[in-house]
Amino acid sequence: MAIHQTPSQRKTVERVMHEFKHGELKTARGRRKVKNPRQAIAIALSEAGASKYDTQRERRHNLRRTKT
Repeated sequence: MAIHQTPSQRKTVERVMHEFKHGELKTARGRRKVKNPRQAIAIALSEAGASKYDTQRERRHNLRRTKT
């Protein structure tokens, strides 16, 4: 996971991982449940805007979208 996260990013990652543990996390289209923990972490970091594979602009956009 990302080393430097803001408190709001940590909160988002915690929420997504909680959904995964309870079997509520679904793929992007919302059809299938996520069963792979690595995929859940990737989704969490992407939603929190903390993924190193996204550009700075995508990170800001994802975090703003998650907060609303």
